Amino acid sequence: MATSTTKGSSKKGPTTNRKTNTTKSKFSKETYLKWFEDMMLMRRFEEKSGQLYGQQKIRGFCHLYIGQEACAAGAISALQKEDKWITAYRDHAHPLALGTDPGKIMAELYGKETGTTKGKGGSMHIFDKDVNFIGGHGIVGAQVPLGAGIAFAEKYNGTKNLCMCHMGDGAVRQGAFHEALNLAMTWKLPVIFVIENNGYAMGTSVSRTSNVTDLSVLGAAYEMPSRAVDGMNVEEVHLAVEEAAKRARSGEGPTLLEFRTYRYKGHSMSDPQKYRTKEEVEEYKQQDPIEQVRSTILKKKYATEEALSQIEAAIKVKIKEAVEFAENSNYPDPSEALTDIYEQKDFPILTE
Repeated sequence: MATSTTKGSSKKGPTTNRKTNTTKSKFSKETYLKWFEDMMLMRRFEEKSGQLYGQQKIRGFCHLYIGQEACAAGAISALQKEDKWITAYRDHAHPLALGTDPGKIMAELYGKETGTTKGKGGSMHIFDKDVNFIGGHGIVGAQVPLGAGIAFAEKYNGTKNLCMCHMGDGAVRQGAFHEALNLAMTWKLPVIFVIENNGYAMGTSVSRTSNVTDLSVLGAAYEMPSRAVDGMNVEEVHLAVEEAAKRARSGEGPTLLEFRTYRYKGHSMSDPQKYRTKEEVEEYKQQDPIEQVRSTILKKKYATEEALSQIEAAIKVKIKEAVEFAENSNYPDPSEALTDIYEQKDFPILTE
């Protein structure tokens, strides 16, 4: 069993374990350009979402993924189309990388009927069956046993598909996390548990809430193969997920991966971020995942600065069109509040 022995996060946030990756040559020009495009789309979408939230176009809670893009991009490039994906409420970027229409996600943030869940879910509950995205979930840790259940269904049905189950570092203190890991290992379920450790559960550092700060070792209690991964490095993320996926598809069971990453923005848009310094944030920005990929592309001459600028320009247009789609869509009719509750279409719901 391979487990990490590297000490993890401090009060400053997660350690990313910088190291030289000698396997970068494994990845093609097309892969690097796809990573750049996908991560840039996530970044620009989230930046626009934050701006629109400030204008009160988007209401309720809003958790941005800025800084964590490599966690989604690197994982998706290592998986197959039919694999399932479930995460917590920081969930805008995952479906974007999986291929959900940005306009539908933006419309959902606006609460419009053209959104991914007809405007009923909002920011924390994006869902898109067409790309096998089984949702963002607002209850901390609730998606972890669901992820194990999805993997159970795949094994029961005899597929070779797996489930990627993402969670934040705060979720590992929930009992459901441990129950899910125990059953997943006992039944050898095809699930990859991913802790997106950005160092702070809301506004509290890992070291203030847990005696164990190397979260990857939590899998050891269940003899689950576990490791820490540099979540700011898309290549490292891809390689770790690729290895875990091979294990899952071969019937050997789950893997626990701790992606040590960092969010540049607050826990949510209402977070004043007084628990960390500006210097700390700037330090992590020096490890920016998008800039790492840009640097590799230019160094290997996979594309020119002009070509990358054209990709960014096209993404800017795509975001503009997504906002226009959301703005021009209608709010759901009040009668929609009584639909999508029960499978039985004529269920006698009492309204008086």
